[in-house]
Amino acid sequence: MGKTTLMVSIRRFGHPNLPALVMLHGFLGSKDDWSILMPSLSQHFHCICIDLPGHGANHLALTSPGFSQVSAHILAKVNELGVKQFHLLGYSLGGRIALHIAKDFPEALLSLTLESAHPGLIDDDQRDARANSDGLWAKKLQQLPITAFLSLWYQQAVFNDLSKQQKQQLITLRSQNDPLRLSNCYLATSLSLQQDCRNVLSQLSCPCYYLYGEDDTKFAQVAIDWQAQSGQSALQLQPLNAAGHNIHSLHPALFCDTLLALLTPKNPAKEA
Repeated sequence: MGKTTLMVSIRRFGHPNLPALVMLHGFLGSKDDWSILMPSLSQHFHCICIDLPGHGANHLALTSPGFSQVSAHILAKVNELGVKQFHLLGYSLGGRIALHIAKDFPEALLSLTLESAHPGLIDDDQRDARANSDGLWAKKLQQLPITAFLSLWYQQAVFNDLSKQQKQQLITLRSQNDPLRLSNCYLATSLSLQQDCRNVLSQLSCPCYYLYGEDDTKFAQVAIDWQAQSGQSALQLQPLNAAGHNIHSLHPALFCDTLLALLTPKNPAKEA
């Protein structure tokens, strides 16, 4: 079902003649995070799963701030596959990068779907506080054993929906990453360096969707506030019941059904 390209940082699923869906994972993840969705999504899309810089097989080092660099990098990789227009899906960090791709290359997008992603901080006080916080996390990543860092990372409130066993599974999986490469990406794509991308939607002619778990109160409020500013026609919200921050991993069937209902209107989601 899967096809590994010559670029080992990219894995593709589904027939190349299907509409392209570029998928960007979150911090600490990899292209393989999306594999659980492929039996469903690859029937409808040519799914292009990409390792972000510093993750998996992508060893690209970013300058800081790195959003424009990583946006151009991803678009170039997709274009090398012969794909000029695509649906774009990004989770968390991948969603923040997806917003910058939308800002820099709006003509390339058929749709934009964000999962639990922040559009950017509004004022300098927020940015300063986030820069300090990210600097402390980066030092932990550089100085602690990777498993010790991951144990601390998954204690954050945003991961409260994960069980102890699920957290341990993630720690084991993510410990294969290189801490210095991760640190480079983390600092170069810090939320403190991200532009406020709320107005990016106004330059897009494609539909824009925001998926969030109702149990993820932080990003539920981010999404609601963003839609209140932008309008329902600019940003369509999709709250998902009994889900937290990482919906696609813990609730893959719900996530796929929701996404297919949005992106393939003639094939509505299965009824529960």
